[in-house]
Formats: sequence, structure tokens, C-alpha cells
Amino acid sequence: MSPSAHAHTALSLRPPEHRVERRAIGWWMLQSLLLTGPLLAASVLAHLWWEGARPWPAVAVALSAALLVVGVVIEPLWRYRVHRWETTDTAVYARTGWLVREWRAAPLSRVQTVDAVQGPLEQFLGLSTLRVTTASSRGAIDIGGLDKHTAARVADELTRVSELVPGDAT
Repeated sequence: MSPSAHAHTALSLRPPEHRVERRAIGWWMLQSLLLTGPLLAASVLAHLWWEGARPWPAVAVALSAALLVVGVVIEPLWRYRVHRWETTDTAVYARTGWLVREWRAAPLSRVQTVDAVQGPLEQFLGLSTLRVTTASSRGAIDIGGLDKHTAARVADELTRVSELVPGDAT
């Protein structure tokens, strides 16, 4: 069996080993707060100013408050339990999601680019997202919530290792 054929048969979908940074909980909380906070504020204002439409604005306030609690408390903690990642000499593994879980494994022979990306909230919290773009119709594997130094180190390692893997990433 050729080395590349052996690598493809040895690759299996399994739970990745590493957790994301604990600070990712704060990142996810802030994201949810920035999304649902204005919705709650708008529904409270509608409730206060739009007396003729009552009780509908009160329903909107209750739903917005419930979304805020779920998004700021439940979702980040659940995501932290689910999100895992791992890299080996042959593949990148990631498990993400909270309501819908996604497990992905990408052979390094399919890797096209490796990037460490930081949005404003990630920069503030010292986090980064590792983006591994592959020759796959499913698109890139994003591993968010990594320490920025870990993401940079892993991006360097994956770039170096994927250069050694035979194949043209197509």
C-alpha cells in the first residue's frame, strides 16, 4: 500500500484531544450579548412607548430576555464542553457546535492554506481562530477560541508539515 493510501485509510473521525481556551466562554458571551442585547433593549423600548399594542411588546421582551439568557449563559458553557481540536502529522481534527455538532477531519494532503485570524473581540481577549482551508466543498475548518500564541504556533506547524505531505491539495 502506498504511503498516501495508508494515510487515507488510517484517518478516522474521532473526538479531538484538546479543549479551546477557557477565555472562549467570555468571547461567546460577548458575541451573544452584542447580538441579543440590542434586541432586548428595542423590545423594552417598544413596550414602554407603544401602549396601544400591549401585550405584544411584553411578549417580545420576554422572548428577548430568554434569548439573552440562553445566548449569554447556556450556549457558551455548552459550546466549551463540545469544542475540541487536534492536529497530527496526517490530519486536522475539529468538533464544534452546540445545538448542531460538527466533527471534521481533514487530511494534510488536502490543506491549501492555514491562517490565524483575530476579530476585534478575539484581539481584546488574546484569542485567535485557526482557519485551515482545504480542497473540500465543505470549506475551511475553523477552530475558534485558541490562545493567539497557540494558534500562531499551530499554523506554523501545519504549514511546515503540510509542505512535506505529498499531494496537490485537489
